[in-house]
Formats: sequence, structure tokens, C-alpha cells
Amino acid sequence: MPELPEVETTRLGILPVLKNQRITEVVVRDARLRWPVPPDFAERLTGQRILHVHRRAKYLLIELERGTVIWHLGMSGSLRILNSGTQPQLHDHIDVQLDSGRLLRFNDPRRFGCALWTDDPHAHELITHLGPEPLSDEFNAEYLAGKARKRSVAIKQFIMNAEIVVGVGNIYASEALFRAGIRPRRAAGRIKRDELQRLASAIKTVLGEAIKVGGTTLRDYVNANGAPGYFRQKLFVYERAGEQCRRCKTPIVQIVQGARSTYYCPQCQK
Repeated sequence: MPELPEVETTRLGILPVLKNQRITEVVVRDARLRWPVPPDFAERLTGQRILHVHRRAKYLLIELERGTVIWHLGMSGSLRILNSGTQPQLHDHIDVQLDSGRLLRFNDPRRFGCALWTDDPHAHELITHLGPEPLSDEFNAEYLAGKARKRSVAIKQFIMNAEIVVGVGNIYASEALFRAGIRPRRAAGRIKRDELQRLASAIKTVLGEAIKVGGTTLRDYVNANGAPGYFRQKLFVYERAGEQCRRCKTPIVQIVQGARSTYYCPQCQK
């Protein structure tokens, strides 16, 4: 957390403000993130114009005239658009000042995020190994079937593997499996083709719906304007252990997979 919908919501929020703006100053208050902010980070950005803001998996790619900033929100990070002169608060680690008089501010209490510089993001080690985007045409039942063949790993952990498909984090994996009617512990290689079709469709639907309402706020996440995401009200199973299934009234079950909590309905999911 934040997951793909939260990162895409952030991208959509900051893009109109950042695009075609020139960076006049960069302030790095604390470089001790998951990976240290490069010492020449401010020097490389200052004076450059921002051409676009892309997203690859959970990474934001801020494309400049020369090079790209790879930004990751980590577990608790946020990028907000503020007016110049807004006083920094605790955990406000980086400011990017724009010639419009606005600024982009990175806040990250746990410091698991990152802000890195690269000449070519598609050749960067954080990007090269990633699987397809879940909302792309490339991601479908045929693709999943090819990757899942003879795999004994549980289907939930399979779809959370970024080398299989990017951006399907813990919340959205549980929700997609519920909508597809598949139990999270089933072996990926034993999922039938029609079930994989339902699963691919459910992943696209869940992520798409979450993006429309600004993602999911459970604890820390806020968007570029400081507002929470509202997909939590639409969750069928996640963090609803013991509560009645919204479809069949059976109590939702919580288990642990790969040190992460998983939620499912034992009646609706087979």
C-alpha cells in the first residue's frame, strides 16, 4: 500500500500541474529513503522542463527533457501538489518547485519509498523484470494460462507476483479472486481456462473501479490533493473477517499466505 490504483490516481492528479512546467528548485531534506536519493538529484532536475508523467506498475516515471525520475510511494508515501511557501511538516522529505508557483512535495513517514534518476527507465533494474500491465490487452486468460501451466503456487500469490502481472497487490488480489469465485489457496496450474477468464476480467474490473474512486485508503494514503480514496466502501472481503458476505451472508474467512492476510468467502469461492 499504496497499490496500482492509488499510484494511478496520484499520476492523474499531478500530471496536469506538472506537464510542461520547468523545475526551478529541488529541496531534499532527507535522502535516507529505501534507496538513498542520489547526491546530484537536485542538480539534475533543476532547470529542466517536465514533459510527461507515466506509470509502470507502482512506479511513477516523471519524464524530463533529459532523463527520468523514478518515484515509488513505498508503504506510506504520498505526492501532493501545494502552493509555494507551504511550510514543510514532519516526514516531508523532498520538494520540487515549479515555475508556476506550485510545488510537488513527497511525504513518507516510513521512508520505504524512493526517488531515483535514470537516463532510460525501461532499462532500469527496477523496471526490466516486470510483467504486463493488468489493464492492457496483453493481460488475458490465454496469457495467464501459459504462465500458470504446471505451477503449484497458490493462485493469490501467483497474481501478486510482479513478474507475472504488475500492480495486483494484496487488497485487489483478494477482491478479484472473490469476484472470480476462486479460492486463494488453489494451485495456479489447476485453475481452469474459464476461471482464468473470469479472473483476468475481475482484476481489470476491480482495478478500474478503484481508480475511478481514487483508490483505497486504509491508513495513510491520500491523493495529490490530500483526499483519501473511497474504494474501501466497495470491498467485498478485504479486512472483513467474520462479517457476513455481501452476497450469501456466509462469514468471511481470514487466512495467512506468504505472511500476508487473505480474505475469502468459503461459499462463493470454490
